[in-house]
Amino acid sequence: MLRLVLVSSLLSAAPALALADPDCLATPAPIWLDGHVVLELYQQPAAANLPNYIDYAQKRLIQIAQDPSLSPEGLRVLEQPPYSVVGFQGRRAGFQRVMAVDEGMAACAGRSRQSLADDYLQRIAEAVRDYRQANTRLAWIRGTLFAGLVLGSYLFWLKLQLKTNAWLAHKIQHRYGEASPLGPSSRGGRHLLDRFLVLSFLREFVHLAVIAVVSYVLIPLLLALFPPTRWVAVGLREDLLERVALIASGLVGAIPDLLAVVLILILAVVLIRLSNAWFRQVRLGRLRIPGFYAEWALPTSRIVAFVVALIALSTAFPLIPGSDNKVFQGAGLAIGALAAIGSGVVTSNLLSGLMLFYTRAFRTGDRVEINGVVGVVQERSLVTTRLQTARNELVSIPNTTVLGSSVVNYSFARREVRQPVALSATISIGYNVPWRQVHALMLEAARGVSGISNEIAPFVLQTSLNDFHISYEVTAYLRDARTYRQTLSDLLAALQDRFAEAGVEIMSPGQLQVRRG
Repeated sequence: MLRLVLVSSLLSAAPALALADPDCLATPAPIWLDGHVVLELYQQPAAANLPNYIDYAQKRLIQIAQDPSLSPEGLRVLEQPPYSVVGFQGRRAGFQRVMAVDEGMAACAGRSRQSLADDYLQRIAEAVRDYRQANTRLAWIRGTLFAGLVLGSYLFWLKLQLKTNAWLAHKIQHRYGEASPLGPSSRGGRHLLDRFLVLSFLREFVHLAVIAVVSYVLIPLLLALFPPTRWVAVGLREDLLERVALIASGLVGAIPDLLAVVLILILAVVLIRLSNAWFRQVRLGRLRIPGFYAEWALPTSRIVAFVVALIALSTAFPLIPGSDNKVFQGAGLAIGALAAIGSGVVTSNLLSGLMLFYTRAFRTGDRVEINGVVGVVQERSLVTTRLQTARNELVSIPNTTVLGSSVVNYSFARREVRQPVALSATISIGYNVPWRQVHALMLEAARGVSGISNEIAPFVLQTSLNDFHISYEVTAYLRDARTYRQTLSDLLAALQDRFAEAGVEIMSPGQLQVRRG
C-alpha cells in the first residue's frame, strides 16, 4: 500500500493553491487511488470543505493516472519560494503544476519543505505506475484466472468441509445416539444436558463459524483482483484487521478478569462435584445422617448445585468482558421479562416438586394413584410427575395438581413398614349356602393365586346381609404391588373356578329366585 503523508495539496491542472495558515488535523484523512492510500491529509484546507477537497483530489489523481500523455518520469519539483511545486515537465505544454508545498504544510509533517516535495513526487509517480500496470488487459486476464482458481479451490474446500461435517455428525450419532446423558445417569431419569446434544451443537457451531470466517476472508481476496472493486476489498480487509486487533487487544486486557472467571468456574465445578459425590454416598446408604432420608439426597444435591452455580455466575458475570454492554443489558431485560411472565405457574410447580420430594409421597417405580390415574411412576421432575398406566399410556400431571390431590401409594407399605399391600374382592352368595363353606372356598381360591403372598394369611369378612344374598369380601396380600391389576384378575378368576366346582351360585349381580312351596 502506497502511503504519502500529505500536509498540502490540491491536485489540479490549474495553478497550485497553497493553504494559508492551516491547522494540523488530529487524525490524518487518506486520499485513495485504486484501493491504495497514496496521500494522507494532515492539514485542514482553508478554502475548501475537507470531504469535498479529498473527493476532488482523488478524482484528479485518477485523471492523471488515466492520461497517457503524462509520464511519471516527467514529474519534477520546481522551487518557487515560498513554495516547492510538484508538476509535470512537458515539451509542448511546459510545466504543469500538480501540488504545492509551503513551510506550514512541511511543519505539520515534521519535515523540510524540499524533502516533503521530493517524497510527494516519488509517491505519486509510483502510484501512477501501479495504477496503469493493474489496469492493463494482461492484468485483467491474470486477475480473472487467479480469481477462478481461488473460487474453484474455495468450492472444493466447501464440499470437503460439508462432507467432513456430515461424517462427524454420523460418528456422533453412531457413538452417542440421542440419549447418552453427561455424568452418572439414573434409570428412567432425565438430564439437562446430554453428550449427543452438546457435541452436535459444538459440531454445527464450529462448522458454520469456519465457513463464515473463510468466506469473509475470501471476499476481499476476490475483490482485490479487479481494480473497480479493489477499494471495497481494502475496506473489508481493514475492517477485518481492525476487528481482529480490537478483539486481540480486548483479550489481552481482559486476561486477569478471564483468569478470575476461570478460577471461579473451576471452584464451582469442584464444589458441585464434591457435593454430588457426598450426596451420592447418602443416596446409596453408605453414609447415614440422622433424620435425613436417602431419597432426599438427589433433590438436595440439585439444590446445592443450583445455589453454587448461581453464586458463581453472579460473581463471575461482572468480570466477563463486555458485561456492561447494552447487548448484555438488553438480554438481561428480556430474560427478566420472560421470567416475570411465567414465574407464577413455574415457581408454583417448582416449589410443589420440591415439597413432593421431601414429603416422600412416592418414588420412581412406585405404583400409585394420583387424581384418579393409576400407574407406575416413570419420572419425577421439579415441574411434572409422569405415570405409565397399565395400557402403556404416559400421563403427565403438574406437581401443583399432585400436591393438591390425595396420593395412594401401593408400594409404600412394603418399603416403609415392611408389610405387603392388600387387595380385596367382593362376591354375593345366597342365604342357602352355609357361610363356613363360602369362607373356605374363598380362602382356597386366594391361596391358589401365584401373586398372593403367604406372609400374612388371607381372610374373609361378611360385609352386609342384603335382601336376597350375603356380601363376602376376601382380603389377600400381594407379593409385588406392581402386579396389583393382574393379581386381582387372577383372584377373581380363581373365585369363579372354586365356586363353580363346588356348585355354588354367585349372586352378583343380585338375582331374584322364585321357589315353589
